[in-house]
Amino acid sequence: MSEQPVTVAYYYRVRWGHHDEWLRLFRRNHYPILADQLAAGRFTDLRCYRPRFHGDGGADWTFLVTITFRDWAAVEGHSDAAIAERLFPDQERFRAEERRRFELLDAHWDLPLEEVDLADADADRPRRGGLGFTPR
Repeated sequence: MSEQPVTVAYYYRVRWGHHDEWLRLFRRNHYPILADQLAAGRFTDLRCYRPRFHGDGGADWTFLVTITFRDWAAVEGHSDAAIAERLFPDQERFRAEERRRFELLDAHWDLPLEEVDLADADADRPRRGGLGFTPR
């Protein structure tokens, strides 16, 4: 597998009128888990975006979180549950708030991204792999 960084985009479409509640729950319960992994070196970058303007209604998402993993092995190595148990001693409250955070969503999807080198003329050739792409 690749030793190059891998960026994954996590899209969230929050039900209308619940954006503030969803973001509050994300910050309280999920961000500390992500920040722990960033500090440990599993991630090299962590960012959250929302559209600046309301737009034409064509956007399918209300929040976009991008995580750049150290490499493909870091994508596959998943440790959220152990971190959550360590960071949140009141697991009953944690699970209830995480359930609520997902109840506020209309949709959620994850998309591993493949960077295109615009200076490389061969970059437009499709590559094949198990999921339609080959990690670098």
